[in-house]
Amino acid sequence: MKSELTELRWHGRGGQGAVTSAELVAQAAIAEGKYAQGFPSFGPERRGAPVMAFNRVSATNPIRNRAGIAQPDVVVVLDPSLVEIGNVTAGLKGGGTIIINTTKAMDAFPKLGEKWQVAIIDANRIAREELGVPIVNTTMLGALIKATGVVELESMIEPLKARFGRIAEKNIKAMRRAFEETQVKELEAIG
Repeated sequence: MKSELTELRWHGRGGQGAVTSAELVAQAAIAEGKYAQGFPSFGPERRGAPVMAFNRVSATNPIRNRAGIAQPDVVVVLDPSLVEIGNVTAGLKGGGTIIINTTKAMDAFPKLGEKWQVAIIDANRIAREELGVPIVNTTMLGALIKATGVVELESMIEPLKARFGRIAEKNIKAMRRAFEETQVKELEAIG
């Protein structure tokens, strides 16, 4: 990421692991010597209800802002239905990045590509194949790292091992596959 402070917003549904993903990104960034936060947006969420989580990462300065993130640099969408029903791009900075779990091709998102860098991955397929369940949070970590470089792929290994214990290797494999398979379309220069 280019700027001094990178702000991320995760969109998912209860039970998909958006909050866990935000925590893992913060742990990986801190392990790299960066300053980081990972926190959820709490409300009356239940399994299946839309949820949000957030990250702030800075390579150089402590992060003192504890407020929610209204204008993120990056949006990560774990549930593809939220692209249709939710306003996942609300506040996304011009030239920012949106990363979507989808079975659709890149050309299915032409309007998004006019304002933002778009990254797509079929995280459900990878999660089913590698984990046996369609829980996509660790898969989406690979997509995030491919599209943004907010942390190094190798920096996620220890946080994943600590969080997932005996099933960590499957999660690491899913993350690595997503890193390799994520398609990223750069924002085209206008003018």
